[in-house]
Amino acid sequence: MFAVQPLLRESNYCFVLPKIWSVVFSFQFFMALNMHSILKLALICSFLPTISPLSLNYPAVFNFGDSNSDTGGLVAGKAFPLIPPNGETYFLKPSGRFCDGRLIIDFLMEAMELPYLNPYLDSVGSPSFETGCNFATGGSTILPANAASINPFSFNLQLYQFFRFKKRALALLSKDKELQKFLPAEGYFKQGLYMIDIGQNDLDTAFYSLKSEENVLALIPQLVSGLEYGMKILYDSGARNFWIHSTGPLGCLPRIIATFGKNDNLDELGCVNSHNRAANVFNMKLHDVCVNFLAQLPEANCTYVDIYSMKLSLISTHSLYGFQQPLAACCGYGGPPLNFDSRIACGLTKDLNGSIVTANPCNNTAEYINWDGNHYTEAANRFVADLILTGNYSDSPHLANAPSLT
Repeated sequence: MFAVQPLLRESNYCFVLPKIWSVVFSFQFFMALNMHSILKLALICSFLPTISPLSLNYPAVFNFGDSNSDTGGLVAGKAFPLIPPNGETYFLKPSGRFCDGRLIIDFLMEAMELPYLNPYLDSVGSPSFETGCNFATGGSTILPANAASINPFSFNLQLYQFFRFKKRALALLSKDKELQKFLPAEGYFKQGLYMIDIGQNDLDTAFYSLKSEENVLALIPQLVSGLEYGMKILYDSGARNFWIHSTGPLGCLPRIIATFGKNDNLDELGCVNSHNRAANVFNMKLHDVCVNFLAQLPEANCTYVDIYSMKLSLISTHSLYGFQQPLAACCGYGGPPLNFDSRIACGLTKDLNGSIVTANPCNNTAEYINWDGNHYTEAANRFVADLILTGNYSDSPHLANAPSLT
């Protein structure tokens, strides 16, 4: 069995407690606690910030990826019909995100005190790209798209879009400095953060097309090689700061469980073993890319973020944080245990077997980890983003001694 261990740094808060806490956590207090409370306290302590949390201090962000970080690219580029109740929790209307509210990248932008990223493909409304640009689109893959692909905006095309964006921005700025209100300054392209969150769709579609787990695993070196090649091209163009997200526990998505979840292929959480094993192998090799990148290119900074472990920890300990449903979709149809039906997407009304049904949202999205069978709720995204900012789930040697966020 393949497994990626969470990249944890020691959290001194769990060992050196302020004096006031030493009074509270007296011997008598611990004797009064039942075992469940003690275990709950220990787990919460494991998620407390380190003494030196990650300090994200960049003037701009350039993001590449799929629906996990798409802030409107697919809606703008393909007129994808993302309808209510998407966006209902925070934006109060569809915002181009496959979520009821904000994504992980939105919370990270907030931590940097930067505006949310506008998608490259959305030109309506005079969007500002002064502090970066988002090239991610839902359904994107690392492998180049072909005629059968759902989305043409694969990683290589996103790179082409970036290079055109950079060339055009610098040309315009050379003629009119006032455009710095809308475009990144030349130095931002080197000082900025290059975020990459892609690969999930490659693994996902491979299980449908290649059929066997063995064949999917054989594809992974090609995926990682494509990602590494793209990073090298970005580096050669001046990029220096890379931020790489591992893929999440693919086998814990309701759609995957509904399709591949036979009893002999489910783990103790109810997730599909084969898909999570493939995600783990991909993530191990992705981590190696980041390490090798640092070794080969001394000027590069590469942070590997262990999204898989954070999401799996949330699913396995959901009740400790107020979540009631670890696997069921909030917005879907079919009821427990998954509330997912591939025939009807979130928000749609259809005739199924002679009955008119609607895939409605749940009453309280904060109680659900999964939003629509494929994506996470804002509540889950916030939880993961908070963990990212502790620095406990990232491997980033160049940031190990960075100042704390204020």
